[in-house]
Amino acid sequence: MFEYQLNMAETVGFAIVLLLLGRWIKRKVNFFERFFIPAPVIGGTLFSIILLIGHQTETFTFTFNDDIKNLLMIAFFTTVGFSASLKILKKGGVGVALFLLAAVILVILQDIVGPVLAKALGIDPLLGLAAGSIPLTGGHGTSGAFGPYLEDLGASGATVVAVASATYGLIAGCLIGGPIGRRLMIKNNLKPTENKSGVDDSLLGTESEVTEERIFSAVVYIGIAMGIGATITLMLGKAGIKFPAYLMGMVVAAIIRNILDFNHKQLPFNEIGIVGNISLSLFLSMALMSMKLWQLIDLAVPLIVILLVQTLLMAVFAYFVTFNIMGRDYDAAVMSTGHCGFGLGATPNAMANMETFTAANGPSVKAFFIIPIVGSLFIDFINAAVIQGFATWIVANFR
Repeated sequence: MFEYQLNMAETVGFAIVLLLLGRWIKRKVNFFERFFIPAPVIGGTLFSIILLIGHQTETFTFTFNDDIKNLLMIAFFTTVGFSASLKILKKGGVGVALFLLAAVILVILQDIVGPVLAKALGIDPLLGLAAGSIPLTGGHGTSGAFGPYLEDLGASGATVVAVASATYGLIAGCLIGGPIGRRLMIKNNLKPTENKSGVDDSLLGTESEVTEERIFSAVVYIGIAMGIGATITLMLGKAGIKFPAYLMGMVVAAIIRNILDFNHKQLPFNEIGIVGNISLSLFLSMALMSMKLWQLIDLAVPLIVILLVQTLLMAVFAYFVTFNIMGRDYDAAVMSTGHCGFGLGATPNAMANMETFTAANGPSVKAFFIIPIVGSLFIDFINAAVIQGFATWIVANFR
């Protein structure tokens, strides 16, 4: 078998090529444009199919450097932090609580559907739990943490099931988000409602000419926030307190934003947004091009059935529950789109769904503030508690 490991520079170059290919395909194929499928999903998934062919035929394989991918993820979330003004927080406090409620309800439903279907289909209910909120709301990180835990409880292969399910969710969450948001927007004749969200336009910056100086200023702000955030994360890790790698950078960026607001100083907000969007696109391209789709093929038919039902559950939940809980307006439609990525994949997928949707239909600062806050600060802790509770109950009563 031919094997090739790409270094950091090669990985970046390859991701850019796939991103450009995804954009070209999106322009040529109306389906992708119509349903807001992100370009990096198109290009990245296309190459992952090529990797699948190489794996199945045992003729070739490629591996990629993950360092730059993680850096880009942190950079993107740091740019999100710069939108977190206290004035938005005061108005969005109820919104954060409501979306957290929607996310928790979904977690519980995912952890009911997975084990129940697994037992009905004749496999270990703990494997159904490994295809529930662990990989879907939790993502690959939670899968890596809880897969071995389920195996210790006797669920052989739980780690592979969880990681493969997370890989599936990464694709499914991106694919269903745009169509659901589009349907909600058309059916309810929705328009952007930033003023109703309590967003002060003066905090968002005004349109201005993009210059080298302003881009450099944006990079300086982002780099400083990332560096301080990384240092805090390292110090907390040594103290035994673990947070997602991107969280502290986002928090530091929010602190910087509010200090500047208090002193009536403006950020290069538009340029920060440009850097953030580029970082997100490249991150997703890298994440998707390295997917191991053969893990999905290796899943037993019952597990594929569970994942399809979980996808249907997410679509129905976003359309009927998330949209209604969040206020039935344009922001609610954007958050429903994001919840598909959030509930089946990861917070970056939610952001990608919303970025693609709002780029075509108008901004929603409320959505871009609420979802990463819930995804970073709350849901991982609550999800872990719910998983622990379900696993304990399944071992005692449902096997």
